[in-house]
Amino acid sequence: MAGGGRVRFNVGGQVFETTTTTLANAGRDSMLGALLDSSWNVSSSGGGGVAEYFVDRNPACFAVLLDLLRTGSLHVPPHLPEKLLYREALYYGLLDHVRAARWGAFDGDRLRLAASVPGRAPGDGTAIRAAPDGGCCVAHGGAVRVYNWMLDERRPVSLDHSQVNDAAYLDAGTLLIAARERLGKCDGGMAAFSAVSGELRHRFRVAHDRQVKSFTAGALAYDQDSSLFASCKGRLNEYGIGVWDRATGEQADFFYEPPGCALGDADKLQWLDATNALMVATLFPKADNCFIGLLDFRAKNVAWSWSDAGAAASLDDKRVLHAIAMEDERSVCVINQYDDLGFLDLRSGAGGVRWSSRSKLMNRKVPGEESCYPKLATHGGQLFSSMNDSISVFSGPEYVLTSTLRRSHGGAICDFSIGGDRLFALHNEENVFDVWETPPPPII
Repeated sequence: MAGGGRVRFNVGGQVFETTTTTLANAGRDSMLGALLDSSWNVSSSGGGGVAEYFVDRNPACFAVLLDLLRTGSLHVPPHLPEKLLYREALYYGLLDHVRAARWGAFDGDRLRLAASVPGRAPGDGTAIRAAPDGGCCVAHGGAVRVYNWMLDERRPVSLDHSQVNDAAYLDAGTLLIAARERLGKCDGGMAAFSAVSGELRHRFRVAHDRQVKSFTAGALAYDQDSSLFASCKGRLNEYGIGVWDRATGEQADFFYEPPGCALGDADKLQWLDATNALMVATLFPKADNCFIGLLDFRAKNVAWSWSDAGAAASLDDKRVLHAIAMEDERSVCVINQYDDLGFLDLRSGAGGVRWSSRSKLMNRKVPGEESCYPKLATHGGQLFSSMNDSISVFSGPEYVLTSTLRRSHGGAICDFSIGGDRLFALHNEENVFDVWETPPPPII
């Protein structure tokens, strides 16, 4: 461009001047970056050899976005609505830049409360799932409410009164939903929906002896290659884990429930890449006896398992309420009704839970307040555990308590999820969910 790389913009009557170097920071796929492409034929005018372009948009937003390209940091004036800025960033193709500057890489010890979103449906929410792009969805009975990363609510997914059991994002635009089959109805099962429009994309079928059967789908999981998994309960004791091809949507396998292994009622499925196995956990109170196992689909067997069946039961026994395989795939972390953490060694075929009571230090149950079962998650080498109205963060090789996330109201946390560099915590009071973000690193 002429004028020593200088470019002038007249945005809504206000003039801005910048350089081609600053515009290059926008990227070629953006409107501003495209100005550097000689094949983009847009007439320009201006005196003094400086290219000038007129843009009929909001000048206040343009000033913020131009400063973002210059400095790499986002400074939004108090009087400027963020939703207006997001709309303008979308127009210029800078929405990804704004999102990257809005919050930094996920770090459980540096999280801050960014937003609290009130519920928009009657009844308590049952599950919350983070989307890979920073959005989320919340399951309410027979509906799933979907939010984009700006926390604008999209069109919900409605299952016509079938109870939602689980949900998972296959990608930012595709939502997988598992539902309960109603008595006398051929509904329930598992289906993929558009996370943008809420429209049905594909319904997954289960066949036994070459006959398609209705079923209740429970917990969901998928591997990094091509398979989807769901715990399944058929009408004729057809219990087990269904497997579908991710590309075609067709059933690829079915792991029938062997004696002593509760698979159809599983609360948690998790694919382990290094082990090439599926962790299945059926937990209290859904089952009287807890079962955790690793399924090897190539050998068609249960490669490893643990159960508390046969142990003496009393009101004071520690019952496993949630489980998650650690990221190194060497152990499974569990949590009980006393908020104690425990670990099971996946490298050993014998041995019980190694319990630790360190989490009791964070037990803050308020008398008379409704409690929720604790949940677990892992991310970036850290372990997260919900306990009443807070989430504890454990770090290091010994998983030492390093941080606690808590807000002043909202009730106990019934579920939480991590994804898109955000943590979402769903409270049981009026379906309020909190959004936790890591502040971006300072620009030096």
